[in-house]
Amino acid sequence: MNMNFHYIARGIIRDKEHVLLCKQKDGDYTFLLGGHIDFGEAAKIALEREIKEEIGADVSVGEFRGAIENAWKDHCEISLIFDVEHNLSKDVTPVPASPEEEHLAFVWVHQDDLQLHNLLPTPLIDWLKDNSHCNWATTID
Repeated sequence: MNMNFHYIARGIIRDKEHVLLCKQKDGDYTFLLGGHIDFGEAAKIALEREIKEEIGADVSVGEFRGAIENAWKDHCEISLIFDVEHNLSKDVTPVPASPEEEHLAFVWVHQDDLQLHNLLPTPLIDWLKDNSHCNWATTID
């Protein structure tokens, strides 16, 4: 039995109807910015830290939007999703903040085009289109 489990904080960074997404440069899907919550770390603190590490931006984590349980090929995860307050603009695409993040690329995507960018986990597509709050979703049967 595979016991690989990840506890993740992800942030919704919006500029009007555009959402900032992240992808591995050689990857075929996108995801919200954020990352692993360290043992003993609060989810909101983890999200602020991860975004700072990824794009160098100082942000404030806002309202909890929901949680998604997702199964990947090699692990399962629970992602806690939050709104993010920021000073970013869709007119400026962030770049990786450090050499450790050079494997990432960032893109602003209109909320109606999220599926075209293969946003994962897939429940996020409807959440972001509808601007839904306090959701629970799973991709595990």
